[in-house]
Amino acid sequence: METSKKRRVRDPVATRAAILEAASTLLAKDGPEGISLSSVAQLAGVNRGTAYQHFETREKLVQATIEWVSDRLFRAVFGDPETIGERRVEEVDTAELTDRLAEFAMENPELCRVWFQQVLASPDPANDPFWREYCGSLQRFAATDLAEPDVDAEVVAVIQLAGVFFWPIWARAHGEDDRTRSKLARRFADEVLRLSIHGTMRAEAFPDIVKRLGVRGA
Repeated sequence: METSKKRRVRDPVATRAAILEAASTLLAKDGPEGISLSSVAQLAGVNRGTAYQHFETREKLVQATIEWVSDRLFRAVFGDPETIGERRVEEVDTAELTDRLAEFAMENPELCRVWFQQVLASPDPANDPFWREYCGSLQRFAATDLAEPDVDAEVVAVIQLAGVFFWPIWARAHGEDDRTRSKLARRFADEVLRLSIHGTMRAEAFPDIVKRLGVRGA
């Protein structure tokens, strides 16, 4: 343990990551009110002075933790933000993206819900990278011939994320093991796609999804 602490002191990047990991654990458990620099430092295995060197105030720590969670979401769903660029929506595998989001939410339910609530309550959700990419993707999609006319991308983004981040409450109460919960994540992803095929998407433009869902008359 002592060796680990010394290594972290010599490596500011690793120390910061350890602090954010600990803060995210407390954030998921107790919400923003449950985070203090002292409690986070203790969980991270660093002294309080070191924590203050990285984050001068509790507010800065909470904000940095929300941003860290957003980065994890982004990487799990979209990939590396440094290399992804602005993707052409015509080239996005919507089913695969929906599956990845549902799986991540199932594995990190409390963290996702806290992140979602904090972002929606912020003055400008577009400052958050994951929200900006997720909602922006829907906006770009809505502007193509793949979408039904007059889709309100912001409303769709809130509806879909609210569903995917709250579904694990039900799923974890009824899923006895990881395999069962994975199947429940797939169930949710299928219904999101079904709603999209009958709502925001032009079904004829997505034959693979229609086949996956067994949609009739599409």
